[in-house]
Amino acid sequence: MPRDHLDAVIDEWREQLPDIVGPSMALGKRVHRLALRLQEVVRNETAAAGLTPAEYDVLSALRRAGPPFALKPSDLASGLLLTSGGISNVLRRLQQDGLIERAPDAADARVAWVRLSPAGVAAAEKVVRAVTSAQARLFAPASEALVGAAADRLRDVLIALGDTAKED
Repeated sequence: MPRDHLDAVIDEWREQLPDIVGPSMALGKRVHRLALRLQEVVRNETAAAGLTPAEYDVLSALRRAGPPFALKPSDLASGLLLTSGGISNVLRRLQQDGLIERAPDAADARVAWVRLSPAGVAAAEKVVRAVTSAQARLFAPASEALVGAAADRLRDVLIALGDTAKED
């Protein structure tokens, strides 16, 4: 079986502290390394679009919501694991750039909706396509079947850890 860079790291730990080495270490190290590579792809593509990764996440979430491309700030914050202060800063920058609009809720004056502007829809689609294309290039050396199987197995691990869909 071919070896990767992390096999040597794990072997070194096996020599130093054999009782800490196991499948959880190997999975943790590999997931971390893959996450770093994916974050690099996102950073490169969002920077090329003049966005931060957090701004990309907000635009992506709003575009994924479908027409009218609107969500409540609290839903954005919880879905993206941002604090209320963090989401406020991101939304302010996106609004200044003309990519989002804020609109009051007709039924509840305490609620304001965040919605993509027409320019925001176009920007979101452009950057989402750029990021997913870059991710596809990253994974291109591996077969589609291998990437699909890895995604399925990681889903199984996440579900086993309690990361399941919320039922409404």
